[in-house]
Amino acid sequence: MSVSASLVKDLREKTGAGMMDCKKALVETSGDFEAAVDWLRTKGLAAAAKKAGRVASEGLTALEVNGNMAAVIEVNSETDFVSRNETFQNLVRKIAQKAINCSTIEQLKSTIIENGKTVEDLIIENIATIGENLSLRRMQTLKIKDGVIASYVHNATADGMGKISVLVALESTGDKDKLMALGKQIAMHVAAAKPVCLNKESVDPALIQREKDIFTEQSRASGKPDNIIEKMIEGRIRKFLEEIVLLDQIFVIDGKSKITEVVANASKELGAPVVLASYARFELGEGIEKEVINFADEVAAVAKS
Repeated sequence: MSVSASLVKDLREKTGAGMMDCKKALVETSGDFEAAVDWLRTKGLAAAAKKAGRVASEGLTALEVNGNMAAVIEVNSETDFVSRNETFQNLVRKIAQKAINCSTIEQLKSTIIENGKTVEDLIIENIATIGENLSLRRMQTLKIKDGVIASYVHNATADGMGKISVLVALESTGDKDKLMALGKQIAMHVAAAKPVCLNKESVDPALIQREKDIFTEQSRASGKPDNIIEKMIEGRIRKFLEEIVLLDQIFVIDGKSKITEVVANASKELGAPVVLASYARFELGEGIEKEVINFADEVAAVAKS
């Protein structure tokens, strides 16, 4: 049966559930508004929608490697406790496995994951079961033609998932075992060094300009001549790029070689060119504005009420 858009809108406003879920509820209940509300509640969709406004900055990052393809995802929850929940871990693992064959997060959310349900459907079900807001926040995939994709998880909570997940793709026809050993070392470096981009060419020009502006103001305060200030700024920018560009960073394993040198040495050792093609680094909650709770103020407020 067909249902009016206004009825769907009213149901959405009352329950907070998604438009498509509201339409389905009304179809399933032959347009009975209150029955549709109960249908949504039974499915856990109304409850899930009410939780959707809560800040979810905990959870897990997870990765999946399958031959020359790999994916890393972040699924957030409200509390760290949930990250140790086996039900939540299973959900994250299943999503990571599906992410390998997806190019966007929208595609991943709409992918069938089990029993005809999409990834988004399964997340909503788990919101109702676990009792917290859950969110598939981001994903990234890596693919190579020939070589290896190495992985590393820092502070692992379970196999293939934890607080920081890193993937490193090395293109080469060289010995795969030696490539994997090198890839894992570089992945550990990425976890620790937090590079912003792979090479200088991929640095956002706006980021460099912002740093230049800051360095210029700081240098002018020194009262030095303009030609000296210009050289100072060039040096500061060079040092800045060495800090954020993966290929120009100092390898944390030996503390002296640049990553470019490490890769070049590997090429000589293997007798085949080695290219650090791409990498991915997901740190849990990165960039999420967390709510700061002042418990003293809360207690005082309760006392006054």
